[in-house]
Amino acid sequence: MINNEDFLDEIGDNHFSSNAKNPLREDAFALSDDEKIEKIKKDVENILQTLGMDLTDDSIKGTPNRVAKMFVKEIFGGLNPAKQPKASTFDNNYKYGEMLVEKNITVYSTCEHHLLPIIGRAHVAYISSGRVIGLSKMNRIVEYYAKRPQVQERLTMQIVQELQKALGTEDVACVIDAKHLCVNSRGIKDIESSTVTSEFGGKFKDPQTKREFLDYIKLDTQF
Repeated sequence: MINNEDFLDEIGDNHFSSNAKNPLREDAFALSDDEKIEKIKKDVENILQTLGMDLTDDSIKGTPNRVAKMFVKEIFGGLNPAKQPKASTFDNNYKYGEMLVEKNITVYSTCEHHLLPIIGRAHVAYISSGRVIGLSKMNRIVEYYAKRPQVQERLTMQIVQELQKALGTEDVACVIDAKHLCVNSRGIKDIESSTVTSEFGGKFKDPQTKREFLDYIKLDTQF
């Protein structure tokens, strides 16, 4: 009979997600960023002290504050809806009718099971139904949804859903290829493996269109 703690560990070690949305409480934004930093700072101090670290040492006495600011302002900044990028779109006046692919978008995220880095590349494409979006906005959408405790499957879906909403079309696709340090640096310690996830909407479900997109991803882009 598996106990609850073992069951939760199994979920984390197998990288399962129980929710297609990031699991946030209703009061997630009741505290200001500065208030969150102060609370997290004390928690990090407690962790380091419990581990036996000497927080009077010059090397680490500033670590609790640095970690707290990093959590709130940087690596988990995408939890705050106020930081969501404005996905401005424009009329497709030049009538471009083929797919547009933005590939090799850098992904820096954090595994929500072990709070270790996920590092990889996202490849995003869409076929315009009358609206187009700035190229940098695609990068910013990837960054926004990556900057939170994540699972890769959810991140892939969120990127597609956000672009579908912004562009008013189902014809959006995303593939992410990433390394998970929770696999590479702990547990099985497999430094060679990477995880690939995909989400295909609308016309990208057609095998020929999907193949075209995947072939673009394979292009060796060097300048």
